[in-house]
Amino acid sequence: MNALTFDIFCRVVDNYGDAGVCWRLARQLAALGQTARLWIDDLPTLTRLAPGLDPAADRQTAHGVQIGTWHVAEQTSPPAHGIVIEAFACNLPARYQAAMAAHHCLWINLEYLSAESWVEGCHGLPSPQANGVPKYFYFPGFVPATGGLLRETHLLDHRRRTQVQDRRRRLQSLTGLQTDALPDDARVILLFCYPDAPWAGLQAALAQQSTPTWLLVPGQIPAGLQSQGALQVMPIPFVPQARFDELLWCCDLNFVRGEDSLVRALWAGVPLVWQIYRQDAEAHLDKLDAWLDRARWPAPVQALIRAWNRQDAAGVQHSLAQALRPDGWRTWQTRAAAWSEELAAMPDLARNLLSFCQKRLQKS
Repeated sequence: MNALTFDIFCRVVDNYGDAGVCWRLARQLAALGQTARLWIDDLPTLTRLAPGLDPAADRQTAHGVQIGTWHVAEQTSPPAHGIVIEAFACNLPARYQAAMAAHHCLWINLEYLSAESWVEGCHGLPSPQANGVPKYFYFPGFVPATGGLLRETHLLDHRRRTQVQDRRRRLQSLTGLQTDALPDDARVILLFCYPDAPWAGLQAALAQQSTPTWLLVPGQIPAGLQSQGALQVMPIPFVPQARFDELLWCCDLNFVRGEDSLVRALWAGVPLVWQIYRQDAEAHLDKLDAWLDRARWPAPVQALIRAWNRQDAAGVQHSLAQALRPDGWRTWQTRAAAWSEELAAMPDLARNLLSFCQKRLQKS
């Protein structure tokens, strides 16, 4: 089948997750030989993830992806027999949407990542539209009955080849830290969290460990978080998306936030703690519980992740200390590596999406 054209629409709500997922999907579709156009309403945010982009350009091309601003998209025609991806229910430009039927487009509503069981029954379902354009729900997920997870070809092989190289050199190249002072037995931990994370419990637990810890904190360090005892707090610069995997691969434990960073931490194959995006009425906690059921982490780790997402500093201190005990730590490491391999045995999201769209177009 000839290459398809994918128009991906992204509105940045806050933080970097929306732009990060859409940019990664666009690059992977381009790598699969498809034409990928990314329309985004906040180019400066995308530029932080991909520093080579021009934040003032209405149109530009990078990594095989055509990138345009939202106001340009409002004057653009849909691609004939193309795929229009509405990322996270962002609402398409009205003029563009009105023209889709005449161009025989296929419309995909790319949803947020979820481990909830109802997703399996809704993934791929049609959503009838008044304009007659065929529209489908598409859910990323952790099981074969969903769309899968974003993953580049040969990513895990690349990770394995990288991790056998000297960690001090890799870490210094990424962060500029003088890593000669890193103890041989040190535990390196990344702290990438939302402002409301209960870092005080993390600080207390790590300070009391017998194993020295380097805590890498990108951007601004929270007020009050400081080195003490066995804990050294190390500020590092913001790492662009293209090198974020390398940073995760340098660490023994990754505290991550949001959707894109979670998936990348899973591919790192080492222990992780996820801070889910907070929602009204604590709806995010149900989603977190569903993910924990899939993850099958050891009991202290599950307690730690729940405490981290409930802003329970005392719970974090207690459960992290338990999770880092030698037997518990080895069990956590083993499960993290195993789940990464299990997930990698499934097709990735970009390939699944391409196959889904090709089949729907053949039937139309």
